[in-house]
Amino acid sequence: MNAAVNKMTSTAKASASAAIQEAELVRSHSELVKRIAHHLAARLPASVDVDDLIQAGVIGLLEAARHYNGSRGASFETYAGIRIRGAMIDELRHNDWAPRSVHKREREVAEAIRTLEQEMGREARDGEIAQRLQMDLTEYHSIVADAARCQVLSMNHGGEDGDETVDATDPGAGPGESLQQAEFRQELARAIGELPERERLVLSMYYEREMNLREIGAVLDVSESRVCQVHGQALLRLRARLKGWKAEAAT
Repeated sequence: MNAAVNKMTSTAKASASAAIQEAELVRSHSELVKRIAHHLAARLPASVDVDDLIQAGVIGLLEAARHYNGSRGASFETYAGIRIRGAMIDELRHNDWAPRSVHKREREVAEAIRTLEQEMGREARDGEIAQRLQMDLTEYHSIVADAARCQVLSMNHGGEDGDETVDATDPGAGPGESLQQAEFRQELARAIGELPERERLVLSMYYEREMNLREIGAVLDVSESRVCQVHGQALLRLRARLKGWKAEAAT
């Protein structure tokens, strides 16, 4: 009887200790949620409410605190950052502010890029893509600008309709998933390295240096809208090229 009571007491103490640790992790990383939310909101239309992102991010932080395993080697902040950001992006997708027609047009452009580049053995140019889609350059540039806004920097390989988008590796993934993620990131790096120079430069300044469109435009001596177009075209070109990788990986 005493042994059973002692076991129950030990279990209760362990649960209480784990709960305290989780609460401390959440408390000490609450500012991380706000920082990620404001950083993400700066890249989205003004209609996106940063408070909604923060609310979703808090849920991601709670999940991170509950499931974190330090033995995998990643710091809690790294792991939590991925979970927080993923929760925010899930919220954006759930309340998708982009019409389905936008996603449909993006897929059509990506497919046209993929087909043209296979036929020509080089990168497809704006005018060639627009001509293949039977539209003028103004309409084409509108689509690629929408792509930059809708992408929400989610470059993982499990996006809408199974298309590739571009995201960080989850340190909580199992061995099989980790291997696939590593292979994807290697292929993504190769695909980025093969982009036209200006597209590669825009991605580098936007994602690595975290410069905004105005700052990039000043460096390249072009308008913010042109930077947005180049950014979107780079993302759709990557989407087109990575689709072939996904098909090969599935076989």
